[in-house]
Amino acid sequence: MSWDSFNEGTELIATMVRYRQRYGCYPKVVLADKIYRNRTNLAFCKEHGVRLSGPRLGRPGPNALADRKTARADNAARNGIESPFGIGNRRYGLGRIMAKLRCTAESVIAIQFLLLNLDGRVRAIALALFHRLLAAWNCPSRRWQAS
Repeated sequence: MSWDSFNEGTELIATMVRYRQRYGCYPKVVLADKIYRNRTNLAFCKEHGVRLSGPRLGRPGPNALADRKTARADNAARNGIESPFGIGNRRYGLGRIMAKLRCTAESVIAIQFLLLNLDGRVRAIALALFHRLLAAWNCPSRRWQAS
């Protein structure tokens, strides 16, 4: 965790190199924000055969409609990745941290992530129990008798 401001668009190449070290190849597609679509990252992705999501630089070409459809599909896939951050900011208060000291702020952040994870686990358990109850309710061996 760092408290220094920086442009995170410079981290894409290092992240992709770590991905290659772990999995033995580069990813086929990188679904990223616009901040990552700079000339350096685009050149690196083109050199290694990686498609970086988002609009092309410059004027729209003859394949503009297909590019827009691909960009829309990429954005739809990114929603599943980005939504937990929005939920953390809105529902769990990660966007409203008022602690002044670094150690206090880190503690508040850790507690909020703990709550976020616990809530996800509780929801999963409740959903599994609901499915079990529903399966037991609809069991074909159960006989209903009119009273």
